[in-house]
Amino acid sequence: MYLTHLECPRCGREHDAHVPQNLCECGSPLLARYDLAAASRVIEPERFGLRPADLWRYRELLPVADPRNVTTLGEGWTPMLRAPAYGADIGIDELLVKDEGLTPTGSFKARGAAVGVSRARELGVRRIAMPTNGNAGAAWATYATRAALGATIVMPLSAPAICRRECVAAGADLRLVDGLIGDAGRQVAALVAASEGTVFDAGTLREPYRLEGKKTMGYEIVEQLGWQVPDVIIYPTGGGVGLIGIHKALGELRELGWVEDKLPRLVAVQATGCAPIVRAFAAGDDRARPWEDAHTVAFGITVPAPLGDELILAALRATAGTAIAVDDAEILADLRDFAAREGLLLCPEGAACLTAARRLRAGGWIRAGERVVVLNTGAGVKYPETIDVSGVPVLPR
Repeated sequence: MYLTHLECPRCGREHDAHVPQNLCECGSPLLARYDLAAASRVIEPERFGLRPADLWRYRELLPVADPRNVTTLGEGWTPMLRAPAYGADIGIDELLVKDEGLTPTGSFKARGAAVGVSRARELGVRRIAMPTNGNAGAAWATYATRAALGATIVMPLSAPAICRRECVAAGADLRLVDGLIGDAGRQVAALVAASEGTVFDAGTLREPYRLEGKKTMGYEIVEQLGWQVPDVIIYPTGGGVGLIGIHKALGELRELGWVEDKLPRLVAVQATGCAPIVRAFAAGDDRARPWEDAHTVAFGITVPAPLGDELILAALRATAGTAIAVDDAEILADLRDFAAREGLLLCPEGAACLTAARRLRAGGWIRAGERVVVLNTGAGVKYPETIDVSGVPVLPR
């Protein structure tokens, strides 16, 4: 393992990576840093192809030192599928969908849970607590059980019902709150404060290792393209850990010398009913103001006040990317259209990325001939309400 320390991207302060850590004293999330110069002398990218097809193939660039602490259900190395019919229709001939719906627990959250739980176990944590919009809680509950850790999960009452059932099935202490994820976060903060150090806050970006699991999406995209980068990567952005992680991975790959200096343009996709990042990006702000009355069918991106707002906005600007908001009607229409053309049922958050791709191509921001990767962050079958079957005929016996 080449992990050396944790660093605050806001104030630059270094933190010890060998004890459990939450936020920096200045309030910023912490980022894991590695001795990449040393790693580059030992690791050759061609070696990864000889390893198992999961995210732990990148183990030297992940924060778990002892293999006995690795908690895994085979997560990672999800397929990148071409979408020729839909792509041709919207004018993107090289449209690729990275399908995270095939990870354990049915969403990309399994990546963060696998690495976050593994590192928590290695550092002696015995119980984690976290607020969630659904999928992250289901993933962390599942991996915590596999690692013999306790888990308290707090989610909005309106979160997808399947996620509640996953938490209960995994034996987690599930609590529902009549509100949004911010209200769940306040419940978790009170619980952690009252625990006197026996409960660790594993909320989004409040610990540094969920991000390390999510960054493996960036490694995989580049490896699956033959160690080439695409022109554009489109990501549904709520808490933004996946987008931040992909940007971190691309920076590490460039420092390792495995990709050229040119990086993909990153796109943050939000819903018109909850678009704090889009508003801040358009205004040229470095921070996002909380969004009032947040609501969208893409429940996973209903995050009115993302903790990682600075990091998201910095990633977009560093890559000459952009942020775009799409409405629920377009999301559901593109979800159905894509399924009918390509045979793949996306989650609403993934469908939002299709809407963004279509609109950005129509407006000329995505140019002809560019290779575009869209992230489908969860399995569409977890959201059966997105498909209306009321008009299906019922035949007599």
